[in-house]
Parts: sequence; C-alpha cells; structure tokens
Amino acid sequence: MLAFVDECFERFGADDSHPIFALVDLVSGRISEYEDRVQPWPDTSTPATRLAFLMEQHGLRQCDLPEVGAQSVVSAVLSGKRALNLRQARALAQRFNVPIESLAG
Repeated sequence: MLAFVDECFERFGADDSHPIFALVDLVSGRISEYEDRVQPWPDTSTPATRLAFLMEQHGLRQCDLPEVGAQSVVSAVLSGKRALNLRQARALAQRFNVPIESLAG
C-alpha cells in the first residue's frame, strides 16, 4: 500500500484535485490505522518518558547512565519524582544526539 501511495505522488504530484487522491486518502487512512495497531508510538510527552524511550532504543539500564548519577537518581527521574538538571540534560543530549530541549523540563 505504501508503494501505491508513493507511486501516486510520483505520477500525479501534489495535484489534490486529481481523482486518484480520493483513493490515496482511503489507503493512507488504512495504513495509519495498521501502523497504530501494530507499532504504536511510545508516549514521549515528558522528559522522563523521552529518556525512558532513548534508554530502551539503546538497550540501556538505569545503571548505564553516569551522566545522571546513581541508579536511585535515574529511577527518581524516570518516575517523575525528580527533574533532570541542566548539566544532566546537556550531557544526555550530547550522548544521544538529541536537542537539549527534549530532555530539559
């Protein structure tokens, strides 16, 4: 289905008035429903959930983050009981190559 959508955009460009795009809208909706069901996006609405996501993606445990501190400190950050300070956020942003704003609360 993705190939079909790609082919339509290649052939017809962004001409929304072309009749094929009614079908593309239907197919795109089905693709989105399938992706949400099979591989939902993780909750990354807070710095703590973003850090948890990064840890999962990199196969890290709480004890693998010396930038934050001891395992108990990492645990407090992940549970939302404690926020990352600027030094910790800066070090983690550099480690994971993400904007500091994504980890600073």
